[in-house]
Amino acid sequence: MALATGAGSLTGCKLFGKEEVPPPPDPLAILVTNAFDLATRYDVAVAAFPALADRLGPVAQAHRAHAAELARVSRTTLPSGAPTPGATGGTTPTGDQKAALALLRAAETEGQQTMAKACAEAPSERAALLGTIAAARATHLEVLR
Repeated sequence: MALATGAGSLTGCKLFGKEEVPPPPDPLAILVTNAFDLATRYDVAVAAFPALADRLGPVAQAHRAHAAELARVSRTTLPSGAPTPGATGGTTPTGDQKAALALLRAAETEGQQTMAKACAEAPSERAALLGTIAAARATHLEVLR
């Protein structure tokens, strides 16, 4: 009985000086957040300028779909709740529609470059997904012209 108690005690300590270290976060996790953030930015612009809904709504939906697929592949959790104006990057646009579109273009350009870089650095089983999202973001830039 004493041996079993002693063995049980050893399993709780850092036997042989080794700690269990959690695995590093999946590199796609930040891309999930970025895609969700872009969806938020579009939603905020549509809320501020309802006339842009038909133009920007589908792009926001695409970003949410990208975030969901990236979360599935990386086994990470989507940010909770629907995008809201208070979320990261979701500040209320100031100025007119033209200024709001310029802000979205800048965010979309940065996101497209980030995704293209991630695609180039990704293992082959993830490169197709990341390349597809990078290409989609390039088309989003056309919507914002």
